[in-house]
Amino acid sequence: MLRLSLAFLAGGLFGAGLFVSGMTDTTKVQGWLDVFGNWDPTLAFVMGGAMIPMALAWLARRRRTTALTGTPLPPPPSTRIDGKLILGSVMFGIGWGLAGLCPGPSIAALSYGGAGLYVFVAAMLTGMALAPLLRSRLDRPVPAE
Repeated sequence: MLRLSLAFLAGGLFGAGLFVSGMTDTTKVQGWLDVFGNWDPTLAFVMGGAMIPMALAWLARRRRTTALTGTPLPPPPSTRIDGKLILGSVMFGIGWGLAGLCPGPSIAALSYGGAGLYVFVAAMLTGMALAPLLRSRLDRPVPAE
């Protein structure tokens, strides 16, 4: 029960932070991404504000193997830069730039949505379902000729 309560609290704080920061406002996000046009730098503070506590969490992770709830912590992510990482980053960036949303803010925005948001979330969920298939194809060795 404690674990679910903490997850609910963390999710609520995260969602509230997305609303307050403007990350659910697609025009604000696209304005931040438009560095060669009418650039809006305010979301840079949001990004910095997110990176600082995450950096502190990774430092704390070095000293712990379990979460405060007693569950094991996942291993640190790989630092390897490969084709899958580049492809995923490019796809994420294109989707974020076109729609002005990424997964977290899109779920937070479902409460006030609209047709475009619902299409985006459906496409995002479809992509998440298809990602393992694409990943398995990328992991296959290329046959020698």
